[in-house]
Amino acid sequence: MHAILTSLFLLVAPQEPAHVPPTPPLNIRCGLGADFHAGRRAALGEKLGNEGVLVLRGMHETRDYTRFHQDKTFWYLTGVESPDAAFAMDFETGRQVLFLPPHDERYEVWNGERWDAGDRWVTPLTGVDEIRSVDDMEAVLDEMIDDGDRVWISYHPWVTLSGGYDRAQPADNAQARDPFDGRPNREKQLKTKLEERYGAAVKNCAREIIELRLVKTEEELDALRRASVAGALAMNEAVRSTRSGLGEWELDSLMAWVQRRNGAAGSAYHPIVGSGANSLTLHYQANDRRMQDGDILLIDYGPEIDHYVTDITRTWPVNGNFTDRQAELYDAVLAAQLAGIEAAKPGATIGSVTGAANGVLVERGFSSLIRHGVCHWVGMEVHDPGDYATVLSPGMVFTIEPGLYEPATDIGIRIEDVVVITEDGCEVITSDAPKSREDMERLVAEEGILDVLDGEDPAAER
Repeated sequence: MHAILTSLFLLVAPQEPAHVPPTPPLNIRCGLGADFHAGRRAALGEKLGNEGVLVLRGMHETRDYTRFHQDKTFWYLTGVESPDAAFAMDFETGRQVLFLPPHDERYEVWNGERWDAGDRWVTPLTGVDEIRSVDDMEAVLDEMIDDGDRVWISYHPWVTLSGGYDRAQPADNAQARDPFDGRPNREKQLKTKLEERYGAAVKNCAREIIELRLVKTEEELDALRRASVAGALAMNEAVRSTRSGLGEWELDSLMAWVQRRNGAAGSAYHPIVGSGANSLTLHYQANDRRMQDGDILLIDYGPEIDHYVTDITRTWPVNGNFTDRQAELYDAVLAAQLAGIEAAKPGATIGSVTGAANGVLVERGFSSLIRHGVCHWVGMEVHDPGDYATVLSPGMVFTIEPGLYEPATDIGIRIEDVVVITEDGCEVITSDAPKSREDMERLVAEEGILDVLDGEDPAAER
């Protein structure tokens, strides 16, 4: 009788169909989608002649009480946003192995879900069939690598949220040269270990990865546009809330709140909120001055969403009214930027776009007030790596940001937008942030969030 009842229970009990794959916990996903990251790996394999074994290591768990953020290159090729992961791929056989830490219940009680080697949802989520414990990595690489085999690693400094290759590389070099430190970066250490342990011929594929990153896919462009919308919303709220007596840090905090409310993981870089003489410092960071009537205010800011960033700069008068000199310099910078945007098209170069923009400033007699270049690549990093001699083609993304800086008057003016090269020109993806002189004065006069919180009348003297 017991056996009969058990059989009847099994017949009537709801059963999960065998073909339904296990699903990951809420809010866990594979980057921009398994197909995107698999496509990046396939494209890299083609660049490398589909020969050799690729070995990648993700970031370890943080050593402090901050949120984990994955290394940009590891994420780009895997979509894994979880600590202590690694990946190996044999380009000739197609074998792919994702290494994850073993399950740690205590860790998850304290910190929440972490991808681990026992999670059955990892394969359907990532498209990688072979999931192994990181404890097995040495043995698996023994299977994949024979003595003298070519092994590819990306010899780049690790970069996470708010980071950049252009800052990380000098920091790594300084650490290696320090006579009281001397530690090599983790990529050099990986190269040494692979050579010693497996007799591998380790090669650097960072250049090929950078070439891939230079031309964005539709998935990447969608993330860049979403970051740009969030950045424009935050910038516009900062303009509305500007008034004399307010601290630079208050606008910094306001933008941080707006960007998080609109899906950002955080800032792509430390925001620059420079009023008065602080507008002259190109990468001003303190954000600790109270703004005064008559000041010019320069904000350079951008959030990160799904590992892709934006970079917007706007400049406006704290009291909402440009002085004659502020207006003269502002109009010159805006005209220069529009000339650069007009020049940005397939077949052009970063150099020709820069020449078009700066040509306007030189023609107006402001060559002595120019302090920096006009363009830099944008993508997963605010200063994305890439060859600046590259001929522009559709899908390339960069900034156009001319500026003028006059110490005698404490006026620094910069106007910056992010553009995507299209088939016949470029698209300004940060255009939701107005920039005409009239629009800036109009926005300052509107009621801002801080006006509401502080009970200020936006029609009163700014």
